[in-house]
Amino acid sequence: MTQELRRTLGVFDAVVVGLGAMVGAGIFVALAPAAEVAGSGTLLLAGLALAAVVAYCNAMSSARLAALYPASGGTYVYGRERLGPFWGYLAGWGFVVGKTASCAAMALTVGVYVWPEQAHGVAVAAVVVLTAVNYGGVQKSAWLTRAIVAVVLAVLVAVVAVCLGVEGPSLGPGTGGSGPGGSGIGGSGAGGVLQAAGLLFFAFAGYARIATLGEEVRDPARTIPRAIPVALGIALVVYACVAVAVLSVLGAGELASSAAPLADAVRAAGVGELAPAVRVGAAVAALGSLLALILGVSRTTLAMARDGHLPGALAAVHPRFQVPHRAELAVGTVVAVVAAVGDVRGAIGFSSFGVLAYYAVANASAWTLGPGRGRAVAVGGAVGCVGLAFALPVASVGAGAAVLAVGAAAYGVRRAAGR
Repeated sequence: MTQELRRTLGVFDAVVVGLGAMVGAGIFVALAPAAEVAGSGTLLLAGLALAAVVAYCNAMSSARLAALYPASGGTYVYGRERLGPFWGYLAGWGFVVGKTASCAAMALTVGVYVWPEQAHGVAVAAVVVLTAVNYGGVQKSAWLTRAIVAVVLAVLVAVVAVCLGVEGPSLGPGTGGSGPGGSGIGGSGAGGVLQAAGLLFFAFAGYARIATLGEEVRDPARTIPRAIPVALGIALVVYACVAVAVLSVLGAGELASSAAPLADAVRAAGVGELAPAVRVGAAVAALGSLLALILGVSRTTLAMARDGHLPGALAAVHPRFQVPHRAELAVGTVVAVVAAVGDVRGAIGFSSFGVLAYYAVANASAWTLGPGRGRAVAVGGAVGCVGLAFALPVASVGAGAAVLAVGAAAYGVRRAAGR
């Protein structure tokens, strides 16, 4: 008999889990590479707006589906139920692999901000600690995420207030920076906007944690459709304010070349004493994102194990803590290994491709629910996901497509063997 998880999360907790995933990833990681490909502050903000539109479509499609299928696994479950086993499997495969890379990127972000010389060691330690927290139960994870989100939002408010009080560079191409600065950085026009949107989408994908926790949410038919748009809306406002504030003092060029753009921004604004607090906020934000990511990946692993696409032992639920403890330990182990040898920026494009593929399946699944406004939103989301995925850098597209192909081949071999 399938073991069920305990429903303990309300609307507030679900919103906080989504924010914990989004705010940490986007503000401290994705802005700099997105500025590099955009080529100017104006195009970066346009890319942010486009990423938000695609994310909104995905969120609405996910909310409709989560209300009908309130089980762990998110789009893996939706694709399986609406489109067939292969599409559910492919979505789950893309999510697990892509988000494992995201987990490693977040762990390394903690290391870079806390102890740059020992970034990989700190990253592994962070994964071990947060895996232990998740092992203790989803409610403990939600409580920790509340504290993390409060600290991060306080730091970001301070950054915005300081930076907007200073007259700095315009939003035009590459003012104020060396490295890839000047009019030579990034792309231009529509190409720059699309690439920036594809990379910034990495930052918006956190609301998926709410859907993948569907089996642990109270009254999911009402809670999930409420929590997803609220979390997404708050994250968009935060992103927009911080992006404008940082661009106002650094310009696109210096932002593109910065390893720690928010800390550099407060120094450029003449308040260097705030930089240590920003570094702490960055580390805390990355911890929050990592915590929520491990939650989501382990729940999708649980769902795939239940259906035989991953080892059946990973479907076990702890009798006391009511969590998929073996799935969490397996995910934590893989993430720790990747964090020990990986790199932050290289993971962003790869992760974005896998997650965009995941949401393309979600939108296709939502399209099958019938005519009306929801179907139009699903079409917009699917087109947006495909467009942004193939606008990513060539290396990201190639690696992501190869991973999906490997997953599809494994599925075919398993089916041929009658499993």
